[in-house]
Amino acid sequence: MNRVAVIVVTWNSASVLPGFLAALPHGMAGLDWRLFVADNDSADDTVEVLHALAPDATVVQTGRNAGYAAGVNAALGAAEEWDGGYGAVLICNPDIRMRQGCAERLVDGLGDGVGIAVPLLYEEGRDTPHYSLRRESSVSRALGEALIGNRRAGRFPRLSELVTDPAAYRRPTRADWATGALMAVSADCLADCGPWDESFFLYSEETEYCLRARDLGHATRLEPTAEAVHLGGDSRVSPRLWTLLTLNRVRLYGRRHGALATVCFRGAVFLREASRAALGRRASRAAATALLTPGALRVTPGP
Repeated sequence: MNRVAVIVVTWNSASVLPGFLAALPHGMAGLDWRLFVADNDSADDTVEVLHALAPDATVVQTGRNAGYAAGVNAALGAAEEWDGGYGAVLICNPDIRMRQGCAERLVDGLGDGVGIAVPLLYEEGRDTPHYSLRRESSVSRALGEALIGNRRAGRFPRLSELVTDPAAYRRPTRADWATGALMAVSADCLADCGPWDESFFLYSEETEYCLRARDLGHATRLEPTAEAVHLGGDSRVSPRLWTLLTLNRVRLYGRRHGALATVCFRGAVFLREASRAALGRRASRAAATALLTPGALRVTPGP
């Protein structure tokens, strides 16, 4: 079945939505699709822009800033009511700009053990793809990134989560997880995995989902013939968001490993953030402080 439910979560996204919607028909070419949007109580004109530029879209208003995973679940719930069902969903950020035929290539890449397909992602204004493939977290990888940086360590699979081998981005490549800005998910994978984990307000929700899918036999794979531009976010420059990303990374590790391993992993992540804080990076200073704060890992704070 080539029917695809396009799932988007918005929060104060009025400035990026026109570009996303303009690129959508080209990106979805060759597929029968419908747009489902969950809006997390935007304070700008997001909903008005949707009604004006995408009048056929189904818009679910959550009534609160519920987080990304909760928004995905809300939009998926609306898609379940689509008469005739769907064979796959496309989960995407509103700051994605799909290139011609991107979605069809992703959907075609599903099956034969692949439950999640991701494209080559390009940063705006750059002609080389972003490193979007990741290995599962480990203590040795966290230490490698702390001591020599994730890009240099990425050449050694045991020393970094980041996959930096250029050859991996030129062929269909399976990874433990991938950047979640744009991903096609098969109906079988959705049925087996169930809802996204809403305890991760923002960041690590796609990591948790990909790892859960892998554990259930649904691999994540890059489809290099599918391409999209990702305008990006501000997690690298915002101390608040970088802290949330860092804490959720440790929280997820703790759910999948024992107490001793988690203490070691947390220490390795702290070493990385502390070393970068010493170089003047404010976001890392905030993250390092949070890692030392009792109880910081128990609750995921919202923005």
